Amino acid sequence: MRSGNICLIIRSYKTAMKTLFTILTFCLINLNALAQTGNTLSGTVKGSGNENVPGATVRLLNATDSTLITGEVTDINGNFRFTNLQNNVYVLAISAMGQKDFKSTALTIDSAHSSIALPAIIMLPAKSIELGEVVVKAKKPLIEQEMDRTIVNVGSMIGSATSNTFEVLGKTPGVSVNADGEISLNGRAGVMVLIDGRSTYMSGADLAAYLKSLPGGVLDKIELMDNPPARYDAAGNAVIDIRLKKTRTGGLTGRIALGGSQGRYARSNDALNLNYNHRKLNVFANLGYSYEKNYSDDDFSRRYYNEAGALNSKVELKNDQQSAANGYNINLGMDLTATPKTVFGTIINLNGSSRKGDFSYESVQRNALNALIGSGNGSTVSNDTRNNTSINANMLHKFNYKGRELAVDANFLNYQTRGRQDLENRLFNEDENMVSRELFRYRTPSDINIYTLKADYVHPLKNKARLEGGFKSSYVDNDFVFNHYNTNEGQMVIDNRRSNHFQYRENINAAYVSGEKRWKRFGMQLGLRLENTIAKGNQLGNDSVLAMRFTQNYAKLFPSIFLNYKVNDKNAFVLMAVRRINRPNYQMLNPFVFYKDQYTYTAGNPHLIPQYQDRVELKYQHKSFLNMGLSYNRFTNVYFNTIQAKGDTFISRPDNIAQGYMVLLNTSVSGQVTAWWYNSTTLRLSRIAMKGPLYNEPLNYGTNVARLELNNFFNLGNGWNAELGGYYASRDINAQAQISGMFRVNGGIQKKIMKGKGTVAMNFEDLFHSWVYHNRSFSIRQSDYYQINRTDTQRISIALNYKFGKETFLRKRRHNNNASDDEKGRVE
Repeated sequence: MRSGNICLIIRSYKTAMKTLFTILTFCLINLNALAQTGNTLSGTVKGSGNENVPGATVRLLNATDSTLITGEVTDINGNFRFTNLQNNVYVLAISAMGQKDFKSTALTIDSAHSSIALPAIIMLPAKSIELGEVVVKAKKPLIEQEMDRTIVNVGSMIGSATSNTFEVLGKTPGVSVNADGEISLNGRAGVMVLIDGRSTYMSGADLAAYLKSLPGGVLDKIELMDNPPARYDAAGNAVIDIRLKKTRTGGLTGRIALGGSQGRYARSNDALNLNYNHRKLNVFANLGYSYEKNYSDDDFSRRYYNEAGALNSKVELKNDQQSAANGYNINLGMDLTATPKTVFGTIINLNGSSRKGDFSYESVQRNALNALIGSGNGSTVSNDTRNNTSINANMLHKFNYKGRELAVDANFLNYQTRGRQDLENRLFNEDENMVSRELFRYRTPSDINIYTLKADYVHPLKNKARLEGGFKSSYVDNDFVFNHYNTNEGQMVIDNRRSNHFQYRENINAAYVSGEKRWKRFGMQLGLRLENTIAKGNQLGNDSVLAMRFTQNYAKLFPSIFLNYKVNDKNAFVLMAVRRINRPNYQMLNPFVFYKDQYTYTAGNPHLIPQYQDRVELKYQHKSFLNMGLSYNRFTNVYFNTIQAKGDTFISRPDNIAQGYMVLLNTSVSGQVTAWWYNSTTLRLSRIAMKGPLYNEPLNYGTNVARLELNNFFNLGNGWNAELGGYYASRDINAQAQISGMFRVNGGIQKKIMKGKGTVAMNFEDLFHSWVYHNRSFSIRQSDYYQINRTDTQRISIALNYKFGKETFLRKRRHNNNASDDEKGRVE
């Protein structure tokens, strides 16, 4: 890029940010001017270790007769604030889990003392036996609703300890995963997955492999965001943030989870969580090991037609694949409270797996009269190793106890993958005589380095308002090698015509600002994010393949609006609008052609451009019983893996389609049916349509989709709990395939043991083995196919959980977000 263009972009960027900051500041100042004023009483609740205590109940009482005037819950920083108070004498009463109740002396509000800012209120820890009783009896609900996200508490799923994270996601309300490992939220594909606020920087098969290496026992909760605020990267049609367990109590505590399951093959998921908290130092660790063996059976029936639409030939193709993988995960972290206002932290994550696979296929080709004209078979033996390392350094500084703070994160990530595949193909004529035999090998090493830096600043304003802003910069360096070797008499000879070396560099710089204001019944959050992307791809040439380069440079604005109105204490409405971007993952841009079987090839597309989504949604909530949302989603530059038939071969490559839309009605009902039976039911109804040219063929397709999720939780008494759930998916579309309806049934039973410190559980998944994919193609020129896919989904499992250690007081803090919010989500 020329230096003049760079300077122009920088000047435009600075001008846009100055204008944006001025507009939002002006809006918030005017909003504050309109807000009610009056006498105020504020303060911060802290634990005995000087840590903030969020979620504490603060009640304001009349000092004369102790009648309740009003109440509030402390925010994430332990702050509370009462406004518009009458002149009077008050008393504060504060209670929090694991803390002794606190009651203040008399506090007088009058003309001479119209605004009282109390010093930090220190809560003393309750006795450990009292905390133990609270922990045993307290149980988080499965689902919690907030204005901009849905929180799923994984500990409330009986089957979580016997599953890996990928399987837990598949059983999470609103989340679905398909046979290719793609994750969608409420019908929206292209989801960005975060771990503790940091993106995994992976997608597709690599992301699935990573999540399978994380045992469900290390999970705390899953946050689902259909409409993420401006603080989050604009990438992805939705965001799923997977939070790992971090014990919030002092001393040395821990939890061990052992789980095993049996389907056609055995699996194991084991986890150990440790936490040590002493004065200014907090150290935590999540250790996990997983073993998975799986199978995938694919039956294909393909038909090929001439220009007049008459049948030319057909192919029956059967693919069988078995794979076994060992995975490990080591997550180590430390928080150091350097001063009462400053905390430094670091997190090191080591994750990897080793996978072996055996793939075989058989094919039969017939003419229009069903006469045999040829056949084939082949096999692929693969061995892949994956080692991921990430290092995070973070800092949180609180300028005061009213919520003004600065958070800074820096990350380095290194992904190494070493893959090898040995392939053999044999072709036979109509007399079943072998006419050719081909032996070749793939060697596919890849290295990815990712650097990110992020800072977020929060500035509270008067009367429940605040201003927030920040920036993020990321640099990604990818190096992919695909070497194709022909084998002649045991000797490997490289074939440069079919080999590839692809390098990709990407730099994304982003800045955002958002403002929030709350009144008694009305709340508003406005945000705007600016992202500039500079990307360069380079396919290195050799003596048989010409070199290819491409460059992309674009800057976009991404607004977000959240309006919240409380009709009363029981009913509330939320109106939101956001714009998102979905960038293709790095390997999608690689033009290399990869061989799967005799009739199937895949390739990348360096000309792909990002997909954009504009969404408007209206939500209604009635207490915690009913949640409804109606949204309209418009997609432009939609991309997916298209299929083109050339002769009897299918070539799959990603491409952009003109546009698409989805109208979605989401309804959830949750509540106690009886004292011992809790039910959560979700129904999603949507209309999905796509339109645009596809290989000179018009693509104009739409369908109605329904999803029904049932989750029942039973308290059987005497430490026994059970759950029974089901999931039904009507027909759907995925790229150029229509998926038939299917369902599954899951359940389990759990018993508390060892005075409530341990649990033992037994679960079953896909009871009737009904989760089978039936796919039928559409809009493939002069061809179509029908596919049936089965995997090892019918399983029975058992798990043991045990927690240990003395619990005394809350942890100093939880590290929520850091600089890694997007780039990982696009590594494949």
